[in-house]
Amino acid sequence: MSSPTSTPLEDISVDKDNLYLEEVFTDLKIATIRRLTPVKPDGSPDPARPTLFQGQTQLMSQMGPIPVNCPIEAADMTAAMEKFPEAIGEAVERMIDEAREMQRQEASRIIVPGQPPPGSKIKL
Repeated sequence: MSSPTSTPLEDISVDKDNLYLEEVFTDLKIATIRRLTPVKPDGSPDPARPTLFQGQTQLMSQMGPIPVNCPIEAADMTAAMEKFPEAIGEAVERMIDEAREMQRQEASRIIVPGQPPPGSKIKL
């Protein structure tokens, strides 16, 4: 059974107008930057579309490594490297805000007598 957002296998296809060549750059320590260069269906560069940059790193937590991914608004690789720390910082702040909001929502849930606590897998 498929979910409302899934695509049936017979409907899967390649979006030939949205192809990118992916290159990965890393300092082998903290930073990974993906450069996505737009290409035409024949693999040649597509100068009509902008090159995209994405930053990736991991934060260590008590539960293990947490992946952090974010877009980097940059025109070239040099600018992407310069903007990497700020972009990752903003992504981490968004993650923290989302976690706090989830905690707030969980704390404000109404507990109904006779029902298991939220998140519990106990069936009555």
